[in-house]
Amino acid sequence: MLQETLQLSGDACLGTIKNVSTSRTEAIELWRQAGFLRSAPPETVCALAEVATPHSYLRNEVIFLEGEPTAGLFLVESGIVKICRYSKEGREHILHFMQRGDTFNDVSAMDGGTNPATAVAHTDVKLWRIAREDLRALVLSQPALAWAIIENLAHRARRLVNHVQDLALRNVRSRLAKLLLEQARAVERGESPPPLTQEEMAHYLGTVREVVGRTLRAFIVEGLIEMQRQQIVIVDRKRLEEEAEI
Repeated sequence: MLQETLQLSGDACLGTIKNVSTSRTEAIELWRQAGFLRSAPPETVCALAEVATPHSYLRNEVIFLEGEPTAGLFLVESGIVKICRYSKEGREHILHFMQRGDTFNDVSAMDGGTNPATAVAHTDVKLWRIAREDLRALVLSQPALAWAIIENLAHRARRLVNHVQDLALRNVRSRLAKLLLEQARAVERGESPPPLTQEEMAHYLGTVREVVGRTLRAFIVEGLIEMQRQQIVIVDRKRLEEEAEI
């Protein structure tokens, strides 16, 4: 029986990196790990690292709000950042969780518009920030950076389309099954997906906590999953994939 456990609940560049906790070499290496920069020339990575400034936030602290003037481009050094939006009634919808090496707020940093979503420190976090003016100057002088950002935005757009499709065409059972499988695959890749409470799962899936809890209990009764010490254990992956319509 297959079981998987998921948790819930260019060193030669010039310039000085303005950071008291991360060395200059470490800062450059962190930017090199950013997904859209992995194939960028060393001088491009160094140029970004030189103009980035460090910022720290405590758990649940707001980094920036949706609708405010652009806060710039951010890179996660450590911790988890929650990207979300709120309805007029205050209902939260989680769009993404960002971890080490992920960038966010790319859209407003590029088009100069307001922040398209709210960013909150899901855990204590350390971030690097590049102001829009600095990013624009670098893009104009570094063609390779411009193309890397375009590819990154295209990737984000594709992921967003898939997310919208899930909300529109899948029921809650299907969306929850898919989320559990995605968490499992992240663990298999050696990653550490953020622990999610049932409330947070509901906010991500576009439903309410009661529905998530009821669906999880149904999966348990049907033998698809088990709960062990506040963890979900996938017992029947094939049937869970069928629920996710994969």
